[in-house]
Amino acid sequence: MIGLTSSRLLIEVQGLCKSYGAVRALDCVSFSVEEGEVLGFLGPNGAGKTTALRILSGFLPGDEGVVQVAGLDVRVDSLAVRSVIGYLPEGVPLYPDMRVSEYLRFRARLKGVPRRRRREQIERSLESTGTTDVRGRIIGTLSRGYRQRVGLADALLNEPKVLILDEPTVGLDPEQVRQFRALLRNVGRERTVILSTHILSEVEIVCSSVVIIDRGRIAARDRAENLRSRLGRGLCVIAEIRGPQEDVARALRGIPGVRSLSRAEPAGDAGEGGEGGYVRYRLTSGAEDDLRERVYDCVRSGGWWLRLLQEESLPLEDVFLDIVGRKT
Repeated sequence: MIGLTSSRLLIEVQGLCKSYGAVRALDCVSFSVEEGEVLGFLGPNGAGKTTALRILSGFLPGDEGVVQVAGLDVRVDSLAVRSVIGYLPEGVPLYPDMRVSEYLRFRARLKGVPRRRRREQIERSLESTGTTDVRGRIIGTLSRGYRQRVGLADALLNEPKVLILDEPTVGLDPEQVRQFRALLRNVGRERTVILSTHILSEVEIVCSSVVIIDRGRIAARDRAENLRSRLGRGLCVIAEIRGPQEDVARALRGIPGVRSLSRAEPAGDAGEGGEGGYVRYRLTSGAEDDLRERVYDCVRSGGWWLRLLQEESLPLEDVFLDIVGRKT
């Protein structure tokens, strides 16, 4: 997990609204981000994430509400706000015919980096993002992963206090995603980060807190582990049972406190399900209630075989789907 601990608010959003014609993209959104925090910004497609980030970075005006970054009002001091923000939008708008170092020099001038510091800042950005070895390459010849790195190097040129990343790993292969996460851990140690992503495992690995936005409104805001406990679905039980599947499933669903049940054949048992082999059942409860004793008693009463019974933390994916699904 990256980021520092501080109690000073660096970003504050109050009553932010934005409409596109009759479509209400943001409906009185309010949240805050502390200095050094790494915030995961989650939501289904069309929830309003990108709109909120564009307003926050000064690229789009809001209709109503107040947005402050480092004590600056985005509506009044847009240029000053941009000077303290590094923004990596979804689909990085690079110039494919320029060389990497040429592009970064061009961007440093646009961002007002003083001439005496440009070379130093470009070198630091190249080193931080692992792009020193491609500095002389034409951007259009780079892989998507390296183009994302160049975009991140651009976002770091002005030494921003706040780094805003909108779906930075979309379209990357698993190895590129792993490398980009490592970059985020590195560059996020000294700044506040807002990470918009659809990859929930990424949030659990990288982020210290989570905001979930749905249909233009904040649906939840807390630390990832606290969201699970607040929903009362913090734990689930995994059981591998051999017995008639329908009878076993019916009995497990009848256990007091069971909220949901799913099943699948364990690895190595393909083709051996049902009465002939073990099936993995996953049970969740409506509260942080240990179901293991009840599952054991249920299996023993049915005369079936039990070879695995364990409790595990509920994935953030389930919490996210519960919050969003509850509204749909």
